[in-house]
Amino acid sequence: MSSQLSVYNTLSRTKEIFEPINPPFVGLYVCGPTVYNEVHTGNLRTFTSFDIIYRYLVFLGYKVRYVRNITDAGHLTNDAGEGVNRMESQARLEKLEPMEVVQKYTVGFHEVCRKFNLIRPTIEPTATGHIVEQIEMIKQLIDNGVAYESNGSVYFDVKKYNEINVYGVLSGRNIDELIAGYRDLDGQDEKRNSIDFALWKKADISHIMQWPSPWGNGFPGWHLECSVMSTKYLGETFDIHGGGMDLKFPHHECEIAQNVGAIGVAPVKYWLHSNMLNFNGQKMSKSLGNSVLPTELITGNHPLLEKAYSPMTVRFLFLMSHYSSESDISNKALQDAEKGYKKLMQSLKLLIEMPFVDGEMDSALDNEINKELELAKDNMNDDFNTPRALANLFALSSHINTFFHNGKKVVRIQRATYDELVRIFNGFLLDVFGLAMEEESNSMAMDGVMQLVIEMRNDARNKKDWPMSDKIRDYLKNAGIVLKDNKDGDTSYEVI
Repeated sequence: MSSQLSVYNTLSRTKEIFEPINPPFVGLYVCGPTVYNEVHTGNLRTFTSFDIIYRYLVFLGYKVRYVRNITDAGHLTNDAGEGVNRMESQARLEKLEPMEVVQKYTVGFHEVCRKFNLIRPTIEPTATGHIVEQIEMIKQLIDNGVAYESNGSVYFDVKKYNEINVYGVLSGRNIDELIAGYRDLDGQDEKRNSIDFALWKKADISHIMQWPSPWGNGFPGWHLECSVMSTKYLGETFDIHGGGMDLKFPHHECEIAQNVGAIGVAPVKYWLHSNMLNFNGQKMSKSLGNSVLPTELITGNHPLLEKAYSPMTVRFLFLMSHYSSESDISNKALQDAEKGYKKLMQSLKLLIEMPFVDGEMDSALDNEINKELELAKDNMNDDFNTPRALANLFALSSHINTFFHNGKKVVRIQRATYDELVRIFNGFLLDVFGLAMEEESNSMAMDGVMQLVIEMRNDARNKKDWPMSDKIRDYLKNAGIVLKDNKDGDTSYEVI
């Protein structure tokens, strides 16, 4: 029998046996995107990691309520609770209404999730849909003496909270060191202490997104929405809270303080954090020119990419690193992932499509397959260790290939072993890892047709037949295909 599921709890800094509060039900909350711009690949890695965690919990038989929020208000450009509202800033840049920005990038986020085969959460609440509940939590925090109003804004009093609780329990931060390290920020003179964070910010007439409150017109702090929405849909204390490592402080630390300050209990039993995503060993950033969007990975339309890579190849690459470890994107890593994905999916096709034919029993093979199956389950139970479980599947893949002779499947293991092999190999690849069969032939046919169309358009452009060139481009756009003329003179396409 396989081991019991254990998870690394950031709160206790140890690996713990997973014991749900109310089995078989599991409450899972994951911090979702701030929808002011296109989702970047680091975000995609985090959401994919928790998609796999969600899938595995379901695979184990748990009934999971998965909540992932949409931040469409309150996230300021400085995570300490100061600066400009990200949606408003982007709205001014694009000359749109803030909710147009929200809609545009929420739709874009959902499309990226669809392409990379992420399951939609059970509930996907928005910050703007829970303004009333956020105001009510602020009132409770003020009544409990751990928040105060100042000039129309409301701040969480960290020092007051820390008199009977511990601020920094998740991140290990010391408040005296934090206060000493804080620099002067706009609005800091409103605070009792520099470390205090905003629960509600006063809005002047220049702010487009604002709501009435007992303290005047304004908007909620970013940290508040997750405290409100997680407890509303999962209860005062729930099982798992996930997010990127960059959210551990201050966002998740502030969530704990808000919940304890308002409700009196710690909100989460297990805190899980995914790690960073790099490109060629360096942190992704626009200044280094190595920030690659998910759509660029699958179109190949980026100077650092040698070719386009399928969504399942990218997903496979994420599986090759443990969710709590740093992951690195490179052309070699992507090409290795592409080969690995194709090898395992080919073995899966062999396993499920060919007719079953008994062969002479091979006890050593039967034992070896059972061993790899148990190891695969043990590795997934060891804090969702996908790279080690993948290694087990590769070993099983080699065994699967030995079942076939002259186009016929000859199975030389016990039927019970074979049935478990099908359950785990098929279940892990499709249901848990979320990999999908890609129709390579269709993709190749599409590439061939598009190459011909691009050549026809280039020929029209060389002849200065601009009406024909524009007609081809516009026709493709109406069909959901965008042509992109690159600086090097090449033309690529993207299906939107």
